[in-house]
Amino acid sequence: MRVSIVTPSYRSSDWLKLCLASVADQGAEVEHIVQDAGSDDGTLDWLTGDKRAKLFVEKDQGMYDAINRGFRRSSGEILAFLNCDEQYLPGTLEKVLGYFTEHPGVDMLFGDVIFTDRLGEYLWHRKMQIPLKLHTWTCHLSTLTCGMFFRRRLFFERSDTFNPSLRDAGDAEWMLRLLRDKVSMATLGQFTSVFTQTGKNMSAAPNAIRENAALRSSAPPWIRLARPAIILHHRLRRLLGGMYAQEPFDYHLYTQASPKQRVSHRVTKPQFQPRP
Repeated sequence: MRVSIVTPSYRSSDWLKLCLASVADQGAEVEHIVQDAGSDDGTLDWLTGDKRAKLFVEKDQGMYDAINRGFRRSSGEILAFLNCDEQYLPGTLEKVLGYFTEHPGVDMLFGDVIFTDRLGEYLWHRKMQIPLKLHTWTCHLSTLTCGMFFRRRLFFERSDTFNPSLRDAGDAEWMLRLLRDKVSMATLGQFTSVFTQTGKNMSAAPNAIRENAALRSSAPPWIRLARPAIILHHRLRRLLGGMYAQEPFDYHLYTQASPKQRVSHRVTKPQFQPRP
C-alpha cells in the first residue's frame, strides 16, 4: 500500500526543507507532491533538483485549491497533506498504513499532534478524538490536518474535494461535510505529527477568523444557542476519554539548526493544548 502526501507551498523555503526530510525518512512507500504557487524566495532554486518530492509549480486560488490539484496528481491508496511548517514523527507512515491494512472499513484516521516553537521546543500537545458534527459546526475543528490520513476513495469516489473559495477554513468546512455523511473514522492513539508555531500560521490570521465565524453562523439558531452545552459536552468527553492525561515522552524532529538529522527532545511535564 502506498501513501501520497501533498504539501502546498509558497515562500516557505526553510520550513519546507524540514517537512521534506520528515517524509523522506519514513521507511514506507511514499509519494511526496509539492504544489508550489510560484515561490520567489529561493524555494525553487533548490527544490527543482530535490529528488525527494515531485514538484509542480502553478498559480492557484489558495492552499485548498493547491491541495486539490496535488491529490488529483497522486497515485497512493492513502492520502494526506502536510503544510510546510509541519512534520511527521519517525515511523508515522508505517503505523498509519498498518492500521488501514488491518481496518479496511475505516476511511479516515487521526493521530495525536505535538506543538513546538520555532526552535523545535515543546509547547503542548493535542490528543485526538473523532470529531462531532455540532462541535465542529459551532466551535472549531478539534482535529489537526497534519495528523489526518484518509483513503483515496474518500476524495475521488465521493468527490469530497476541498472548497477552493475558502482560504483558511476549508478543512473545517470539509470535515463538517464528512461528518454529515457519516464517514467511518478512527483514532490511532499515538503521536504522529509536529505542528510548528512559527508566528505566521494562517489559523490565527484575520481571514481565518472571518471564515470560521461564517461557518459558525451557518448553523441553525438553536444549535448556536446550544453552544455552551456543546462545549461542556466536548470537554467532558475529552476528560472521560483520557485526552488530558499524558505520561512523559520523547519526540524527534528536524530543526532549523539541524535540518539533516533529527533532534531528540524529552518532555517531562506534558500539557494539553489550552483551547476549548
